[in-house]
Amino acid sequence: MSDPNGPDRTGIFAGEDPFQIARNWLADAEAIEINDPNAIALATVDPTGLPNVRMVLLKDILNDGFVFYTNYESVKGKELDSAGKAAFVMHWKTLRRQLRVRGEITRFDGPEADAYYKSRSVKSRLGAWASKQSQPLDSRATLMAEVAKVSAKKGPNPPRPPFWGGYRITPVEIEFWADGAFRLHDRFRWSRESGTDSWVVNRLNP
Repeated sequence: MSDPNGPDRTGIFAGEDPFQIARNWLADAEAIEINDPNAIALATVDPTGLPNVRMVLLKDILNDGFVFYTNYESVKGKELDSAGKAAFVMHWKTLRRQLRVRGEITRFDGPEADAYYKSRSVKSRLGAWASKQSQPLDSRATLMAEVAKVSAKKGPNPPRPPFWGGYRITPVEIEFWADGAFRLHDRFRWSRESGTDSWVVNRLNP
């Protein structure tokens, strides 16, 4: 690792583990952000290379990656599976900070995904079964009718759908950004060639 605790990287940027720094920043945001402090803008690309971006909720920061959940058959799911790579940014307006991540994508659909699915409300679990995410829908009434049909079929404790689960981004780059006076922001980029390599830390120009 390149100068993990250099004299210039102190305060909110200090630490030898970028995942722990990210957890600390998220905890700071959870204390003051009103709505969805764990929201991320997730970027993918389609087979032609055209970018796509949408808001999703980050659900866990592991010791080796970042996890969110979605429908595998959605546009985002298909693009994630196809490219095997993605990026996201978390922006906390109140804190005047942002976290940027780029890396490799793998499915995260083991017992952790089952446990998270069971922690959701019954209506959300049934909605995951009913929604053909990203596909055309003629009316909301059609969607609600499908929810009713699934409710009758799956009962009050529906299992996790085989087409719904998690994705883990194993980062090759993590950037911590904090607002500075006169737009002289503080930026530190942690980078590595692959998910098993050591990190190199660099301060970046604003």
